[in-house]
Amino acid sequence: MENFENYTKEDFLKLYDKPLDELIKISNKITEANFHNEVEACSIISAKTGKCGEDCKYCAQSEHNHTNIVCHPLMEVETVKKAALSAKENGATRFCIVTAGKKPTDKEFSKILEMIKAVAEIEGIHCCASLGLLSEEQIKQIKEAGVERYNHNINTSKNYHEKICTTHKFEDRVNTVKMIKNAGIESCCGVIIGMGENREDRIDMALSLKELNPKTVPINILDPIKGTPLENFKDKIDEEEVLKTICIFRIILPKALLRYAGGRCSRLTKDNQKKGLIAGINSILVGNYLTTLGSDADEDKNTLKELNMTLV
Repeated sequence: MENFENYTKEDFLKLYDKPLDELIKISNKITEANFHNEVEACSIISAKTGKCGEDCKYCAQSEHNHTNIVCHPLMEVETVKKAALSAKENGATRFCIVTAGKKPTDKEFSKILEMIKAVAEIEGIHCCASLGLLSEEQIKQIKEAGVERYNHNINTSKNYHEKICTTHKFEDRVNTVKMIKNAGIESCCGVIIGMGENREDRIDMALSLKELNPKTVPINILDPIKGTPLENFKDKIDEEEVLKTICIFRIILPKALLRYAGGRCSRLTKDNQKKGLIAGINSILVGNYLTTLGSDADEDKNTLKELNMTLV
């Protein structure tokens, strides 16, 4: 198997020009060398939705955008616990508590700690969270409460970041991931592709992630939402380009769990979703996403069975 460790950005760009089937064979070998035929299942809940002051151009929850989502304040602890139990019944082994906004208020944070404790107590469920830009003290507290893995995506490349968001910097996201890891919490850090970035940007994303070395890398495909500045961006990336990007990410990140996240059901056919799994996807979000519908758990289980893969 070829050693890609010394590849330059230009070398990775040339890989994009290979036929898709050839790229999938390369990335599949890397996956098989580092993992068993197991696919991790994670479910999420939007514990607080909407009214976010950040201006991310893809997001339905931003106050700067004009979407028709139903906003709600922080949920009750018992509601979140019931959702985690339901996720477990659908085959999820991880449950992520997600809140909109740059960071929670002190009052919200106290309640979130209660949520974390309630979810972490459920046998067979690993508690994850995605709460924005936390302080070192808050990170310490969520770890003590039971958070095992924290999601904070870089979303796009450093060079493309300002075209997507201006209310915080790319470095803010990177520094948060570093603090999470320094606190001994696993990091879940991914991207959104199809926002108008080019191949070089996608390679830069993967190389930035290589430096951060997250446990899990969610790969979201933009599902353009009416009322956002990117509502007409559906043609910015096609299915073959998505699959080639999955292959490139697997080649650059041979030991990371690559996760199918938002957009995979609406932007990829069933056959191409299978190709992505063969190429190197070994983690999936089951159930619905933050503001869009997701997958059917039974369908996912049947697909994995066809590929001789096991949901764990």
